[in-house]
Amino acid sequence: MSLRITLTAVFALALNAAAQPATKPLFWPVKAGPTRDGIVPAADVAKLPHEWDGVSGKNIAWRTPLEGSGHSTPVIGGDVIWFTAATTDGKQMYVYGIDRHSGKILHHILQFENATPEELGNPLNNYAAPSPVLEEDALYVHFGTYGTARLDPATGKTVWQRRDINARHFRGPGSSPIVYGDLLVLTFDGIDKQFVTALNKKTGETLWTTPRSTNYGDLDKEGKPTRDGDMRKAYHTPTVFELNGSEVLVSIGSRAAFGYDVKTGKELWTVRHGGFNAAIPPVRLGDLLILNTGSERAHTVGIRIDAKMSGDITESHTVWDKDKRNASEACPVLIGSTYYQITRGGILSAIDAKTGKDLWEDRLQGRFLPSPIALGDKLLICNDPGQCYLVRASPEKFELLATHALPELITSSPVVADGALFIRSAGALYKIAKP
Repeated sequence: MSLRITLTAVFALALNAAAQPATKPLFWPVKAGPTRDGIVPAADVAKLPHEWDGVSGKNIAWRTPLEGSGHSTPVIGGDVIWFTAATTDGKQMYVYGIDRHSGKILHHILQFENATPEELGNPLNNYAAPSPVLEEDALYVHFGTYGTARLDPATGKTVWQRRDINARHFRGPGSSPIVYGDLLVLTFDGIDKQFVTALNKKTGETLWTTPRSTNYGDLDKEGKPTRDGDMRKAYHTPTVFELNGSEVLVSIGSRAAFGYDVKTGKELWTVRHGGFNAAIPPVRLGDLLILNTGSERAHTVGIRIDAKMSGDITESHTVWDKDKRNASEACPVLIGSTYYQITRGGILSAIDAKTGKDLWEDRLQGRFLPSPIALGDKLLICNDPGQCYLVRASPEKFELLATHALPELITSSPVVADGALFIRSAGALYKIAKP
C-alpha cells in the first residue's frame, strides 16, 4: 500500500512538472528586447511574415481579448507572455500571463487594490504604464507608487511585494524598473518627491535611496513649486553603463540628468537641461552618451564620456545638441551610428549619432506612443490608431516599404519571440506568425 501511494505521488508530481510552463529561454525580457536596444535577433527576423492584416486575419495566429488597460509592453520567457493591466479607475491592478503558443490566459492575477488612487489628470496615461522585467526565475512588476512585486514565473505566485515606496505621480506612473546584478532599480519623479532607489531583487529590501539634487527653478513668491510641482515630473527608465571603469546608472529627471554609482547610489555627475517629463532611456555610441530631455521642447544631446565626468558637466561635456523635432515618448533605435526617432506627431528622422547632424526626416500618419523595433535593415513603427509601418533603416533616405494594420488602438510596443510578432492592443493581445 505504501509503495502504491509513493508511486502515485511521484506520478502526480511528474504530471505537475510536465504541465508547468517553461520559463526559458528569455525571448524578450525587457521592453527593449533581448539586447536592450530594440533590435530583433536575425534568426527571428528571418521567420517573421512579410504581410499581415488584423481585419482579414491574414497571418494572425490568434487574438486574445483582455480586460483593463495598460501601456506596459509584454515580456516573454519560455511559454509565457507577461504584462500588466489595471482598471480605468486604478482601483485594481493585474498581472497577465498568456501562453504564447495558444493565446490561452494562464494567469490573471489581482496584484494590488487601491481604495482611492490619485486621478490621472490627462487622457494619455493609465495606471499600468511601466513595463515588467523578466528573468528565468523572477518576474518584476511595477505600478509606481501603488506597488512593486516579484513573482515566480513558473507559478505566478508573489515572492515579495512593496507598497511603501511612494510619490505623487500627478499624471500617473511611467518609469519602468530595471535589474542590474542583484539590484532592482526604481525611479520616482513625482510632484512631491524625486528620487532613485535600489532594492535587493531577491528580498525586496531597500539598499540605497538617492534624492534628486536638481534646482528646478520653479518656486513662486511664497517658496512653493508652481503648478503644484508639475514641472518636476518624469517617466524615465534608466540604463547602467560601464564608464571609465565604473558601473554608472544614467538617469534623466526633470531639468537634469545624472550619473550615479549603481552600487551605492552616490551622485557622480549631472547635466542640466530645460525639459521635463523625460521618458526615453539613454543610449551609448562609443565615447558618447545620447540623452533625451523630455516632452517639453525636447532636446537630444550627445555627452562625451571621459575620465573627467564629475560634478556639473553640462558645459564641459556637451558635444552636440539637437533642439527640434525630437521624440518624447517612443524610444528611438540606434543602428550602427544612425539614431532613428519618431515624434509624438509622426515626424520620423535619422540623425548621425556621432555629430547630431540631421540626415533626413519625413512624416508618418498618426500619433505615436509605441516604440519602434528594428527588423534587420527595417524599422517596424506602430502608431496609436493601429497602423504599423515598415520603413527602410537607411541613413541615406526615407523609404516606406509596407503598411500593416490592426483594427484597434495600440499604445504598447511590439515584441518578438521565436519568429512570431506579438502586439498588445487596447483590447487584445495578437500573435502574428506564418502558418
